[in-house]
Amino acid sequence: MKPEINNANALTDTTQPIFSGHIYIFSAFDVGFDIDFKTLKIAKDIKTEHVHVSKFFKHYHLPLEIELPETSENSRYISSKIHPFGAISLNYKIPFTETLTDLRTNLLRIDEKYQRQSVNDAYNIFKKIKPFIVKPNFYHMKSLYTVIQLNVNKNITGIELKNTHGHDIAALLRFETESLSDFQKEIILASSIGYFKKDLIIIDNQATFIYDPQYKELLDFFEFGNIQQLELHYFDKLLDKQLSTLYERKTQTLPILSYMPFIGSRYFDPIGDLNKLKVDISVITERLESSIKFGGESYFSDIYTMMIKQMDLRSWQKSIDKKLNILKEIRYVYQNKVDANREDLISILIITLIMIEVFLALMK
Repeated sequence: MKPEINNANALTDTTQPIFSGHIYIFSAFDVGFDIDFKTLKIAKDIKTEHVHVSKFFKHYHLPLEIELPETSENSRYISSKIHPFGAISLNYKIPFTETLTDLRTNLLRIDEKYQRQSVNDAYNIFKKIKPFIVKPNFYHMKSLYTVIQLNVNKNITGIELKNTHGHDIAALLRFETESLSDFQKEIILASSIGYFKKDLIIIDNQATFIYDPQYKELLDFFEFGNIQQLELHYFDKLLDKQLSTLYERKTQTLPILSYMPFIGSRYFDPIGDLNKLKVDISVITERLESSIKFGGESYFSDIYTMMIKQMDLRSWQKSIDKKLNILKEIRYVYQNKVDANREDLISILIITLIMIEVFLALMK
């Protein structure tokens, strides 16, 4: 049962009421293949701490909280984390007190500002932990998600807020300064959920609107979903690169030793390489997918399911699986071709040895 919390702000009686709340920006960067946590934890010049997670997250494969170097005073940054699979995540909290119409005008500017800020902050962390990263690169991929949180007023329910300010909320979630059509508004507002009468949560693909006094537990879900999105996009791009190479017929020239029996697999093993890639993808996606436990909390489970749907994470996973199957079929063709060449080479060697023995016998 979700406990009720009374935490209301006064709402003016004008046609354009003033709202207060916060904008949470979750930014994530893939900066390498892996991060050596074991060595990093004992490094003298790097301060890390264990992350305290909510009851919905399992207490293994957790990221580390890391101190942000050279933080500017007005950056509004609230946390920075590093993840064992080679990712950096940064969270920002920006307060506001204004009308939703004014917030629509300012949101895009705020978003662009903290996108630039997150790149600078992530790069400062990257430089500090680079010696502990396997195959470091700043950065492979970047992912961003925004949460717009309004403080709850006891005199206005979630449904009333949705009916009265639906156009503003829909425009905010799409980062538009102009009002969207009624058709688009209805599509966006259809992804709404709430527990008590006053609650309203609307989840979209780039941002979420939260009008709920007990919102802090939900923030972890959106930070986590942004990390999931980052890694799925990274693997999808990695597979796209391999497929593009195959489609453009940029096949590598194999060394002659790759055709040698018994030792050739050390120089060319397409199935083994594919299996390693599948293991890497499976390990990371399994860590992410199995990190959340709801234990009968159907409301939070519904929110997380809706978030997965709106971020289109299932489609990204299906795309990765499909591309892995295509690569598997193509690499099996290569493997069969190499195996056939190896068999031909063995046959040639056997025939050559027989001919040598016959020649030596005739010479005697």
